[in-house]
Amino acid sequence: MRIALITDAWAPQMNGVVRTLQAVTDRLEAAGHDICVISPDQYLSVPCPSYPEIRLALASTASVSRKIMDFGPDAIHIATEGPLGLAARRYCLRAGLPFTTAYHTQFPDYVARRTGISADYIWPYIRWFHSPAEQIMVATPSIRSQLAENGLERLTHWGRGVDLACFGPDVPAAEFFADLPRPIQLYVGRVAVEKNIEAFLETNHPGSKVVVGAGPALETLKAGYPEAHFVGAKKGRDLASYYAGADVFVFPSRTDTFGLVMIEALASGTPVAAYPVAGPQDIIRDGVGVLDEDLQSAIAQALSCDRQAAARYGRTFSWETSAEQFLRSLAPLHRPSTAWAA
Repeated sequence: MRIALITDAWAPQMNGVVRTLQAVTDRLEAAGHDICVISPDQYLSVPCPSYPEIRLALASTASVSRKIMDFGPDAIHIATEGPLGLAARRYCLRAGLPFTTAYHTQFPDYVARRTGISADYIWPYIRWFHSPAEQIMVATPSIRSQLAENGLERLTHWGRGVDLACFGPDVPAAEFFADLPRPIQLYVGRVAVEKNIEAFLETNHPGSKVVVGAGPALETLKAGYPEAHFVGAKKGRDLASYYAGADVFVFPSRTDTFGLVMIEALASGTPVAAYPVAGPQDIIRDGVGVLDEDLQSAIAQALSCDRQAAARYGRTFSWETSAEQFLRSLAPLHRPSTAWAA
């Protein structure tokens, strides 16, 4: 199957959306499908206001439509609501072509955190953008309910996975942890205002706080919380060593639709402490993590969770299953087979 994937989030960005799209396209290509990714690195771009690491493509509808037409896809998926997504949406509607979308991020909440504009003013845009899609792919039941409550229909499940060849409980702990006081409390992800990292850094449970990641709030948090350890972005087995060596993984975000880092931590045998909000409440089960409005209490309780149970549960999340769900949710332009193999 030939799939056109239009996304405003792609390498060299490092975030859950990019990692999800790359993991799924890798599995689909390995199965014989042909993927054409239309992404910001193919265009001139400008930095996103307040978040310069994200580039906004200066792309016309004509240029995006030309790429799609030249590729000749069997299905079109628009992954994001940015400039490229808008151009692809406009082309599909003008040409009468079916397409699918995905709701990867809590866009209204992100905008609210960054600008002070009420999320209520952003929801009309989300409804407008996604309503024409044949299917809107969502990661969790909570997000599905939220979108339904905001007037969106044709919602379908698209889960996430873990690279089980990389993340696991038997990975040696990061050397950086050797001299740190225990318990080690770990955060992994973008260092940005919408991730609510301050809530984690302001807890006072004994031990050490370690932040893995980069982003626009990094220098501010370093200055404000000098007792915490900021080690920058990590990848692959290096990242896996931080997950496996930590005593508890802390997920302070209230705005994520899923939280890929949580299942990577669980697959590494590290229990999770988080707020009882969309994302964590769809993933965390009793015995592998704790959800509590008092994050410090969640950390203390999660330290007593069974690490083996966490690893077993975390390893049930598969990128192969995620890729199969994605494939089944597509809206074919013609009538090709949507079997797992091309």
